[in-house]
Amino acid sequence: MLFLAVFCGFLAEYQLEHKIEKNRERQFINSLVNDIKSDTARLNTIIFNRTVRERRLDSLELLLNSPSPGNYTKDIYLFAVTAARTNIIRFIPSDGTIQQLKNSGGLRLIRKHLVADSIAKYDVTIRFLSRQGELEETLINDYREIAPNIFDARIFDQMLDSNNNVSRLLKEDPKLLAFTQKELQHWNYRMFTMKALNKAIRRDARIFLRQAVNLLNTLRNEYSIE
Repeated sequence: MLFLAVFCGFLAEYQLEHKIEKNRERQFINSLVNDIKSDTARLNTIIFNRTVRERRLDSLELLLNSPSPGNYTKDIYLFAVTAARTNIIRFIPSDGTIQQLKNSGGLRLIRKHLVADSIAKYDVTIRFLSRQGELEETLINDYREIAPNIFDARIFDQMLDSNNNVSRLLKEDPKLLAFTQKELQHWNYRMFTMKALNKAIRRDARIFLRQAVNLLNTLRNEYSIE
């Protein structure tokens, strides 16, 4: 009888622990679903903004290399001042839940292998996009090194309001600096690298968006989440 009582107590404790872990798993999944929803919204915005960025960089390169760039300086300065701004195109993931799962050993709570594997792959993609963002910052810093040979920074300053927002409105047509053809070619190459990486990140953001949607659907189906 004593053995039976001890055994029953063990089973009750096991069932309680199992229930607690299932509840924690459910909480993690619900939190992860919210994170992925935020990621998908951010990715859609980034894809749109990178399409706008592509058009602006193309226009900037075209106008600056035209026979008479001095005729288009308002547009040139507008596109140039936004070329080095990355806050609207940078992907910052909502990865708090994944980091918590990794750091606390919570991944062991995910009992379904399909879900655990999908989460791990999602985390890898997040880190890949982060590395792309770091590379883009390096290329933009290279661009900033050559830009002072062409643009007057005082004009850029006039185009920013107190909240650091860009305005096209200028009283007069701004002047470009007296740059050489060699300096323009150096600038063109840096512009090419920025444009190429912008396209690559937009492509990968679209792929990641599909991955995020698939993971979201998997979690909803596996855990009956609305």
